[in-house]
Amino acid sequence: MNNRPVWIQNIGELATLKSAQTGPRIGEDMNDLGLINNGSVWVEKGRIEAVGTTIEIKEKYESRMEEADVIDAGGRLITPGLVDPHTHFVYGGSREEEFERRLQGYTYMEIMNAGGGIHSTAKKTDDTPYSQLLKESSNRLDLFLHHGVTTIEGKSGYGTALDTELKQLRIMRELNEQHPIDIVSTFMGAHAIPKSFAGREERYVESVINEMIPAVMAEDLAEFIDVFCEKDVFSIEQSRRILLAGKKAGLRAKIHADEIVATGGAELAAQLEAISAEHLLKTELAGMKAMAEAGVIACLLPATALFLGEKPADARTMIDLGVPVAISTDCNPGSSPTVSMPLVMNLACLLMKMTPAEALTAATYNAACAINREDRIGSIEEGKQADLALWNVSSYRELQYFFGVNHIHSVWKRGELVINGFGR
Repeated sequence: MNNRPVWIQNIGELATLKSAQTGPRIGEDMNDLGLINNGSVWVEKGRIEAVGTTIEIKEKYESRMEEADVIDAGGRLITPGLVDPHTHFVYGGSREEEFERRLQGYTYMEIMNAGGGIHSTAKKTDDTPYSQLLKESSNRLDLFLHHGVTTIEGKSGYGTALDTELKQLRIMRELNEQHPIDIVSTFMGAHAIPKSFAGREERYVESVINEMIPAVMAEDLAEFIDVFCEKDVFSIEQSRRILLAGKKAGLRAKIHADEIVATGGAELAAQLEAISAEHLLKTELAGMKAMAEAGVIACLLPATALFLGEKPADARTMIDLGVPVAISTDCNPGSSPTVSMPLVMNLACLLMKMTPAEALTAATYNAACAINREDRIGSIEEGKQADLALWNVSSYRELQYFFGVNHIHSVWKRGELVINGFGR
């Protein structure tokens, strides 16, 4: 760790995301970015010590200027490091042939029910040695970091048996210790019913509850539990049982809900007080209202909708109803093979009609809330981790306006310059 203070000055627009509100931002508060023009940040020992205008910080630390590494932001935009709250980044193989099949008219569920989809990736992940899977996953994290992501959630779920579920989660734990990106782990043994359990679906549900959850908790490998609540996957009642078992063991609930059809997954998320519900492409008004009342965060995945040729989630109605919204890449080999949170912010505006400010809030502070990390990341405030992204634009509006471009210049993780665009 750099023991010298770091003073970043001459920030054209500093989007602090600081607010008097606690908890995830909802409604109009999602447009409040806590902007500071000609901003400045003082960092010490990996933490943010002070935030203000360049003049204010200069006056406050005038006697210590010679101690600090001074960085001129060149009038560029600085935001909190991006937070990706929904990924499946530990997996083996790829599924580009399924992409071609979908272009020929096959649906996601048709491919999966024929042995492709999640089943295909599970088999490849089973067969990939630990060391290779670790290396491939680390390489993916490098790409995330180069797109401004400093914290990521990762799910298991690409295994046909407990051994592979544990392998994925152990890799996440090892990468969390080795890689600059912080990793938050989610157990998702209920991602699909393995082909070996065809006709014995209840037996697999019991295996998740009675064998997998205890094994995961014995090694303290996860913080959250997730389930793919969907037609022909896990029913509402099966999902309820799995999530309640996870909660009883100490895991907080998340849920893949209403992606293919409206099953009532959003309502279940509200009933169980899940921290978040994911996808929500088909969620109906009653489900949105239930989530708003329960404070469940909607984790929306516009890149997945784009890649599958589906209509995206109705973010506009959710925000207007008071549902807190986060966004994510859903990085996975089948339905969203991307690591670009900047693109996801663009798509949130273009496809889901979110404002540029709402998209940035959804990719930083609300995303941090969706993984229970808002006390340390997601905004640029005194006492928080110095996770910062410097962009080659002068304002957050430009960041969303120039779409399909990675504008990242430099990235700091806990005050360390891990992506260095200076001197280009």
